[in-house]
Amino acid sequence: MRRIRVASRTSQLAMTQTKWVIEALRARRSDWSFEIVPITTKGDKVLNVTLSKVGGKGLFVSEIEDVLTQNQADLAVHSLKDVPYELAEGLALAGIPAGEDPRDALISHRGLTLMELPQGAVVGTSSLRRAVQLRSQRPDLKIEPLRGNIDSRLRRAEAGEFDAIVLAAAGLLRMGWADKVTEYLSTDACVPAVGQGILGVECRNLDEEVRAELEAWTDAATLRRARAERALLKKLQGSCQVPLAGYAETRQDDSIVLTGLVANPVGDGMVRNQLTGTDPEQLGYELANNLLDLGADEYLAAAKRDAREGE
Repeated sequence: MRRIRVASRTSQLAMTQTKWVIEALRARRSDWSFEIVPITTKGDKVLNVTLSKVGGKGLFVSEIEDVLTQNQADLAVHSLKDVPYELAEGLALAGIPAGEDPRDALISHRGLTLMELPQGAVVGTSSLRRAVQLRSQRPDLKIEPLRGNIDSRLRRAEAGEFDAIVLAAAGLLRMGWADKVTEYLSTDACVPAVGQGILGVECRNLDEEVRAELEAWTDAATLRRARAERALLKKLQGSCQVPLAGYAETRQDDSIVLTGLVANPVGDGMVRNQLTGTDPEQLGYELANNLLDLGADEYLAAAKRDAREGE
């Protein structure tokens, strides 16, 4: 029996997702045993500043990738929206199971929807992407930083520190906390992050047995969605410093409808467009070029300047 070591962040949500992946793989491979290798990343430790200022979502991934490349683990389970467009050398995102709900969810301790929140309401989120889209609908809102594990953020919302908070619906659903959701924000009203609701299981390229099993387990439709969204991210060289969104919807006729959005980091402008195609990577690159032509290049350049000045 082969022992498979699975690297995971230590948060309640990360562990829940990792255990779900392990059970799915155990059902396929009775000749594998599993061991979780817990990793506390820098992104989990530094909670007093926004991700865009501390280094971005890659802080949740790079240390886990180090464990894989150093052969201290065989698999790593990620929320795909946290995974940068470039992986560490020698690694592959080989496993993409069927995705969960990609939408953002609003939680209000008073049970109010986004449009019902009072004038000047305080909404908690550390996502630039969410902030600019919320303000586009409600310019009066006061957006305040909110980081930490999903359970700690919910406790702060329930304590009334915010009029509402916004989280990824997928995490709430995987935790069995659907009853916490006041309103699901449509993918049109708030375009999701690239890879939102999708899990990505990473392994070493040279571990042919593990890679082949993960590829066989992968959900084809979710993989196509992920490929289109991540091609958009790669072409735009997106990061947490940029309010960037990308959501692909796969259709029964094999086509993909891809929506992309890039905004000014200060939130005073955005470009958005939607294209349909059948080749995921080509569609992602085409939409990225379209957004650049519409002015996204200026917003991306501004975000890079702000990042350099903040170093």
